[in-house]
Amino acid sequence: MKIAVLREGEAGERRVAATPETVKKFVALGATVEVETGAGLTASIDDPAYEAAGARVAPRADALKDADIVLVVQGPDPAGLNGVKPGVMLVGALNPFARRERVDAYASAGIEALAMEFLPRITRAQSMDILSSQANLSGYKAVLDAAAEYGRAFPMMMTAAGTVAAARLFVMGVGVAGLQAIATAKRLGAVVSATDVRSATKEQIESLGAKPIFVEKVAGIEGEGAGGYATEMSDEYKQAQAERVSSHIAKQDIVITTALIPGRPAPRLITDTQIATMRPGSVIVDLAVEQGGNVEGAQPGEVVERHGVRIVGHRNMPSRLAADASALYSRNLYNFLSAFWDNEAKRVTLPDDDEIVQGVRLTRGGQVVSERLRA
Repeated sequence: MKIAVLREGEAGERRVAATPETVKKFVALGATVEVETGAGLTASIDDPAYEAAGARVAPRADALKDADIVLVVQGPDPAGLNGVKPGVMLVGALNPFARRERVDAYASAGIEALAMEFLPRITRAQSMDILSSQANLSGYKAVLDAAAEYGRAFPMMMTAAGTVAAARLFVMGVGVAGLQAIATAKRLGAVVSATDVRSATKEQIESLGAKPIFVEKVAGIEGEGAGGYATEMSDEYKQAQAERVSSHIAKQDIVITTALIPGRPAPRLITDTQIATMRPGSVIVDLAVEQGGNVEGAQPGEVVERHGVRIVGHRNMPSRLAADASALYSRNLYNFLSAFWDNEAKRVTLPDDDEIVQGVRLTRGGQVVSERLRA
């Protein structure tokens, strides 16, 4: 079985879908690995490192020729897959909702597209979960970006010249990214608070030493959707939450928003009016900016200022930590493929009745087969 690893073509994408570590593991299974020339350079991995791990480094056309599996970070333009054989597996973060036309093109080309972000949230799939591994780094980097933009210190400092007050940081949305943001901000010495629509996160917030900010005694507080994701809340809850959060935001120095609902625009959490209540020099980091943004006025790929508040909207946050993000992402892909590796046949076999396979498979036999895309 031949595995091809491609160089990413999306602007600003610095990650790579395999590292020398995972190449060695694939080779140990009995696979042949070909890496496109220069695929790992932006993630601090040169071509000789892949060759030392047992891969062949080659131009894209050669890497794709006769490949059984193609590993990517982001779903490539179908034109960039010319020459692949029918039935080849394309494995990566394919962004099916936003790039449905590419999914249709993969189907037409006879490609079996496997979207790793559609992985079901079950125990058996935890080691394959690209959303969690990348969100963890996003939460960490969001705090560092906030610290870089914030013109003051994070921890309380007691000096002979007087005391410097600790920064007050508020996290909105306590998934993987939010929890890591809380932990990182606490390590830097900030006074941290957090909120979420899911009541189950209250204990998680407290366990990290942060203060939970919750709307009480309003229908819909549970907020727990399928697979542990947040769901759209009732109008009553939204109004109560807006009032509770507004009074809290006005006292904060830094706010980090992380709220996403799969397949839908990001919910609006902070309005321009609320931004205006924050003191000049405050910072907001919007991790949902690429899906419409949680913050009014946030711009993808830009740092903008409104009412003296800096709003950070960096794209592709994991890519800003490309080396570590690639290491984690590539292990997710290896864990997925190795779980279905047939040792006798020396190849990946995906059972049709497996819950994980059913979740990630978008196309097969020239058709779009994902139930989530058919709905």
